[in-house]
Amino acid sequence: MPAMTEPKLIAGNANRPLASAIARRMSMHRGMNVAPVEARVERFNDQEIFVEVYENVRGEDMFIIQPTSNPANDNLMELLIMTDALKRSSAARITAVIPYFGYARQDRRAKARTPISAKLVANLLTEAGVDRVLTLDLHAAQIQGFFDIPVDNLYAAPVFALDIKHHFRDRQSDLLVISPDVGGVARARELAQRIGAPLAIVDKRREKPGEVAEMTVIGEVAGKTCIIVDDICDTAGTLCKAAQVLTEHGATEVHAYITHGVLSGPAVERVQASVMKSLVITDSIEPSDKVKSASNIRIVPTAPMFAQAILNIWNGTSVSSLFEVDTLGPIYEGLYSGT
Repeated sequence: MPAMTEPKLIAGNANRPLASAIARRMSMHRGMNVAPVEARVERFNDQEIFVEVYENVRGEDMFIIQPTSNPANDNLMELLIMTDALKRSSAARITAVIPYFGYARQDRRAKARTPISAKLVANLLTEAGVDRVLTLDLHAAQIQGFFDIPVDNLYAAPVFALDIKHHFRDRQSDLLVISPDVGGVARARELAQRIGAPLAIVDKRREKPGEVAEMTVIGEVAGKTCIIVDDICDTAGTLCKAAQVLTEHGATEVHAYITHGVLSGPAVERVQASVMKSLVITDSIEPSDKVKSASNIRIVPTAPMFAQAILNIWNGTSVSSLFEVDTLGPIYEGLYSGT
């Protein structure tokens, strides 16, 4: 049975533009104004986080929109404290909408005496009172199993497929999807199948984290428009080097589609100076002014997808339907009409 109350949104400070965009999309779907609940999320002088919710949330279906991006610790603590505030205010259900799930890269013990931070964060969220998690392109799918509560993991691939078919409609036959490492082959293969393109791999060998010692191209890339696909772009060193290697192997153009544009340190400058024609990211992390002004970085909105997912969770209908282009097509019709 659908919920009797309306879904209510509340936003932390991590990505308020995305929260507002989700509210606008939900308003369009509902035919009524949906606005984030009035709340104060501030800092004491010693940087402790203070939360106060100004509206009654008793018995409400609450959705907290808060990616745990940089500064990851502050944004995670905001999410936990907002959850506690809502739980103590008798909210009926609390769904954490985490467009970018921080600490996901530490999902296993790769070496001795290291943590599994993704599991720790899952425990923190559950213990704080989160009843459900909605996220986008988890770094590793098994992180869903770290939770003992429902986790809905949306995928950017269907939206990227729409974007690629729209922007590369005149050269579909020349497209080649590239996985930047062996571990990302499944993600790249899925996008390749969606757009009907072949697949190649850039195999990399690391001497230590953050450094790439050697890259090898597996597949024929000469004369192709290459599209690199990955979930996270942090410092962009690997991405830019992969683009250079592909160009040296005869690729006509190199573009990249990355779900989460972390883009820390010199990343933006590297992308602008690289041979890549374009880097497409989503707004799961609020883009900085530097990212917005970069000539070869483009941002695809996720608000239409998140708004529909929130409504589907609220009224008890399928979230997995949003994995298909046939479902997302009408939602993104304003952006990709005629695709």
